[in-house]
Amino acid sequence: MTSHMLKILIALPLLTLSFQASGEFLEWCIADEQTLDEELQRALDWACGKGGANCSKIQVNHPCYFPNTLRDHASYAFNNYYQRFKHKGASCYFNSAAITTDLDPSHGSCKFEFLP
Repeated sequence: MTSHMLKILIALPLLTLSFQASGEFLEWCIADEQTLDEELQRALDWACGKGGANCSKIQVNHPCYFPNTLRDHASYAFNNYYQRFKHKGASCYFNSAAITTDLDPSHGSCKFEFLP
């Protein structure tokens, strides 16, 4: 078996985890680890303001407040915006502050939405 074939065999189970039973690709939008805090803050402010994301779950005493970091809060807001508006043409860009992932970023009581 060639190394190329081996890589494919290893990747196949991982790819199948990213599909629902309907065959739809699962995708979330999160903050890019390489983005500077100033850029993240601007993008977060836009997403929760003019962008129309529902950012109530990242407020104090709500399920996604912890961990209380700019990056975690931005990830939640970016995903909320993306899931709500992706079918209307919205992207997961945020001036290069965000990226898509096929790994569910939910943690503990904080559930990141996925809308088909």
